[in-house]
Amino acid sequence: MAVTTEDIKNLREATGAGILNCRSALQETGNDFEKAVDFLREKGLAAARKRADREASEGFVELYSHGDGRVGVMVEVNCETDFVGRSEDFRKFTHEVALHIAASSPQYIREEDIPAEALEREEMIAMARAKEEGKPEKIIPKIIEGYLKKFKDEVVLLRQAYIRDESLTIQDLINENVASMGENIIIRRFARYELGEESTADSEAAVE
Repeated sequence: MAVTTEDIKNLREATGAGILNCRSALQETGNDFEKAVDFLREKGLAAARKRADREASEGFVELYSHGDGRVGVMVEVNCETDFVGRSEDFRKFTHEVALHIAASSPQYIREEDIPAEALEREEMIAMARAKEEGKPEKIIPKIIEGYLKKFKDEVVLLRQAYIRDESLTIQDLINENVASMGENIIIRRFARYELGEESTADSEAAVE
């Protein structure tokens, strides 16, 4: 039986494993959901969700400069223990997060961080555009829904496609590192500066 996007989504929600790992597990088990869950557990890839509630107060603050100082990023990434926080793998992960932020300019860490007024503004823009283009009234809600999804995918760090592998989101990347390091990992906050841009509030957007 062919593995569908819905199959992958369901397995990912149940285990917290990454998209590629879920696809592989389903393919390996003939699309048997329960066997796929066991497969991921055996590989140590299904623990991310269980670990997500554990406190993460250790970690590292990464400073990254790009383009000969034209873009600067500071990001705080937390884990559970100082041992992991000082590990090479964790430092590499925080560097990758900072590099991604420099390249992709997210505005928020999580979807919940987006102010209601910002979403309302984007909804009004989508509605006005759809009406201007003469779209049928009955499909405008779907158009708005699609527009808002694209907006969130562009501005929310955890929803953005990872710059080194667009089949993964940053949330998928976190899940994979949670599984491999055995600890909860949280991107706590970040600030991104670009030479010559107008001053705006730091991504306290990216607040806790």
